Amino acid sequence: MLLTANDPKRKTWLETSVNTDFPIQNIPFGVFLTRDDIITIGTRIGDFAIDLGALHQLGYFEGIELTDDIFMQDSLNDFIADGRKTWRLVRDRISEIFLEGNNQLKDNKEHRDVVLFTLDEIEMQLPVDIGDYTDFYASKEHATNVGTLFRDPENALLPNWLRIPIGYHGRSSSIIPSGTPIHRPYGQTKPSDNGIPRFGPSKLVDFELEMAFITTDANHIGHRVPINEAEDYIFGLVLFNDWSARDIQAWEYVPLGPFLGKSFASTISPWIVTLDALEPFRTNGPVQDPEPLPYLQQEANKNFDIKLQVAIQPENDEETVVANSNFKYMYWSMAQQLTHHTVNGCNVRSGDMMGSGTISGPTKDSYGSMLELSWRGQNPVPLKNGKERKFIQDNDTVIMRAYSEKDGLRIGFGECNGKILPALD
Repeated sequence: MLLTANDPKRKTWLETSVNTDFPIQNIPFGVFLTRDDIITIGTRIGDFAIDLGALHQLGYFEGIELTDDIFMQDSLNDFIADGRKTWRLVRDRISEIFLEGNNQLKDNKEHRDVVLFTLDEIEMQLPVDIGDYTDFYASKEHATNVGTLFRDPENALLPNWLRIPIGYHGRSSSIIPSGTPIHRPYGQTKPSDNGIPRFGPSKLVDFELEMAFITTDANHIGHRVPINEAEDYIFGLVLFNDWSARDIQAWEYVPLGPFLGKSFASTISPWIVTLDALEPFRTNGPVQDPEPLPYLQQEANKNFDIKLQVAIQPENDEETVVANSNFKYMYWSMAQQLTHHTVNGCNVRSGDMMGSGTISGPTKDSYGSMLELSWRGQNPVPLKNGKERKFIQDNDTVIMRAYSEKDGLRIGFGECNGKILPALD
């Protein structure tokens, strides 16, 4: 199917800024609460939110097979479950409705008044009901840095890391939308000389710069998803901050891996950018050596050139950019992650989320966590206000941004931000 919505020459009749993350070529999907306290599924162009439920009721999706209530829900799960053909038809139709020269909606003030919202008139919600969440560990640079910090630098990567996409099952109930504040978590940490674990608020709260992809129904239990079909089941991506309490994690992670050090909160950007919108930004990933087993061998251009940025903003102060990375550094692609996830017959469902794991690049300024940027606290990161950070302090806000840009076309994700509040008594 031709992706007409991707045409870089398209312009919209809506007023948008030149450098917006959400041009008419993006058309992401999300869920928001309107000024009338109605939850609806929508999209965004520039700084306008668009009520797809209202558009559908007014007949603008005529000719596309959609249930009457497909956009009048509090999650995108059912829409995602309709599959790639439906996603593309809807996205192309939205592009046509708001295309410069199409006056059907533009000249109908009554319709515009119920379809269009400014961003200050809405409240973004979690876009999907996430039934299952898997977090991978797919950046070679990050895995090497962590292995160097906690093990023998000469053997930073364990033997299995170069053979399979490593992952663990995370906690979906504590995934929250951007802008939701988080209280510093409590937990046990390593014992002192008396052998008794300490208990109290974490002292080493950290961010993890990640992307995450949202799936549709992919397979029945017992069946596998072949590598050449994996992307058919990926709806789109969000920017993802998988918060970590490093001191809690260090005490608990042997032998089963992350638990309370991760499950207290994970933040996602509220607009899901479709894989189709990112099509122009495909690129090759790192060379995989040794060669993966046959079921993980993929064609070229399975990675995506998405620029990533992290900033720390102390309360009532200016932000400091502390990291610039890129999604293209991922050693294991999304297609490989999804294929490996199902190779044992595990079934994947609509609205499941797969985190990439921390995305670190080859240079110190491209590391995706404070653990690496401060090198476990040995090298504090300077801020613009003259202070420094080893890890995230109370009332700090972590701001993540992501966008792709090529030949004058910019497709972005907006912000993924969260503020760390003091621990509750």
